[in-house]
Amino acid sequence: MNKQALSALFLNATLKPSPSLSHTNGLIQKSRDIMEAQGVTTESIRLADHAIAPGVYPDMTEHGFEVDEWPDIQKKVMQADILVLCGPIWLGDNSSEMRKAVERLYSYSGELNQQGQYAYYGRVGGCLITGNEDGVKHCAMSLLYSLQHIGYTIPPQADAGWIGEIGPGPSYLDEGSGGPENDFTNRNLRIMTWNLIHLAQMLKDGIPAQGNQRDDTPATDPENPEYRS
Repeated sequence: MNKQALSALFLNATLKPSPSLSHTNGLIQKSRDIMEAQGVTTESIRLADHAIAPGVYPDMTEHGFEVDEWPDIQKKVMQADILVLCGPIWLGDNSSEMRKAVERLYSYSGELNQQGQYAYYGRVGGCLITGNEDGVKHCAMSLLYSLQHIGYTIPPQADAGWIGEIGPGPSYLDEGSGGPENDFTNRNLRIMTWNLIHLAQMLKDGIPAQGNQRDDTPATDPENPEYRS
């Protein structure tokens, strides 16, 4: 297989705008370092630095909001072969910035590519989670389901994370946390990153357009009375 140039976009859903320390960015940087060593072009966007309107339409300025910077971010999403959703755990779940990003990604999911498939087909998704209470797998489960539902392909072991002790305590990049040195976290991050690269390379030419185009399904299905158009 001839290697083709790949690009990756990391969306950092920390609640803290720049230049505040982002522990999530600590994990992001490790993954970016691996990718860039393999020739993958990477970019990271801290969502809290942008005026992103809530909603489920591509451009929310057409639906009552004066400002919406998501359309510019969406352009970068569509230019990337790999999308990694990254963020902290709050109250046992993904951050509000993350949920907003997922909804905005969903707003574009009805668009089609040149083969008549949904627009996210042929792209690969994963996630990175940080926190100091349990919930990494719960957050990853929600994000990876959302990504595959809108058309992304998820490789094996497509998530990694770090959590500290239950209750108040050091976060990932804090001195003495043990996070950056944690063997389990580093192993999972390495596996996730390499699997994203491998699968994105395999899908660089897209997913075959047979049976998965929107117009392949008839308006009515006599064998499925519960069919909804």
